[in-house]
Amino acid sequence: MEIREITDNKKQYLSLLLLADEQENMIDHYLESGTMFILKDSEVKAECVVTDAGNRILEIKNIAVYPEFQGKGYGKKLLDFLEKFYSEDFDILQVGTGDSPLTIPFYEKCGFKRHHVIKNFFTENYDHSIIECGVQLIDMIYLQKSI
Repeated sequence: MEIREITDNKKQYLSLLLLADEQENMIDHYLESGTMFILKDSEVKAECVVTDAGNRILEIKNIAVYPEFQGKGYGKKLLDFLEKFYSEDFDILQVGTGDSPLTIPFYEKCGFKRHHVIKNFFTENYDHSIIECGVQLIDMIYLQKSI
């Protein structure tokens, strides 16, 4: 298994990025300024994009695992990598996500705690309703973990 940084042609992974953020113009807000990593295990299985949120906070803007490889530990491997790779320069790893039964339990299992909420984020910033597991995403839930 290999995790490596992608510096050029990040949009070649658009299909994977869109799994975590369904609207391409929202991805465009952070993709070029963010640092992107891919996880390969004979082939690309997962990706993540992180940005410096200031105050020694590293923010995960996008993290996704292809559906056929979900539940096999690849997302957790990326989180563990980020913690180790950035532990000298950052104190907190942060992620914002919808209040979904798919994502919140994953992050909580990985040691993240709910920190704050941005009300109506998804309804005000996306041009369509986002539904996960039959639940419409409305608020952005931020979770944090000390690293």
